[in-house]
Amino acid sequence: MNNAEAPIRCSIVVPTYNERENLAPLARRVFASVLPADAELLIVDDNSPDGTADVAAALAAEYPVRCHVRHGQRGLATAVIAGMRAARGTRIVVMDADLSHPPEMIPTLLAALDADDVQMAIGSRFVPGGRVDLHWPLHRRLNSLLGRLLARPLTPVRDMMSGFFAVRRADVDLERLAPVGYKIALELIVRQHWTRVVELPISFSDRLAGKTKLSAAEQLRYLRHLARLYAYVLGGRRGGPR
Repeated sequence: MNNAEAPIRCSIVVPTYNERENLAPLARRVFASVLPADAELLIVDDNSPDGTADVAAALAAEYPVRCHVRHGQRGLATAVIAGMRAARGTRIVVMDADLSHPPEMIPTLLAALDADDVQMAIGSRFVPGGRVDLHWPLHRRLNSLLGRLLARPLTPVRDMMSGFFAVRRADVDLERLAPVGYKIALELIVRQHWTRVVELPISFSDRLAGKTKLSAAEQLRYLRHLARLYAYVLGGRRGGPR
């Protein structure tokens, strides 16, 4: 095994689509928080027309950044799965590119996995000490609340819709996963049958630059995703993905 293939402690998997403006500040903050020798920033880009992949390639001259460009497939959750397949890290952190998730919390999430009984560490907006940026629009807050209420019977995790979390790569059975849309943490919790999830408070900020990917179509995909997860649970969690 050569050095490029050797396992490292942590892969930070970041799905992207039109996020070129955010990548440089993201890389700076990530590698101010974790040792570059012990981590990689793995960008999974859905063939962004704005040149996101070109920016990632340029950053690779300064930081341990890799970019996997997907052609013909889009979607945050499936991008995360692709990143997990390609990751060199024994532990994987998933986060958004837009700096709504604080990279400075990555070491705290990773440290939580040092406890053998922790299956997932989530950066949570809705536990004591967590908060949401005051500039986050009201309709986004209401969408988040409704989404969490609809998912509450599936898990007691308070921020099951968070896109910022850490897991051990060895604990994830990728063949179990069949997400629709963008809520990959919920997919993992339900299909991996995880009950030992720790939530650590974060301050969630509005995106640094670019436009939100949340749309009516994404919200409909979330409802489809919920329906599949409820069918999976009510069906006794038998067999593979449905």
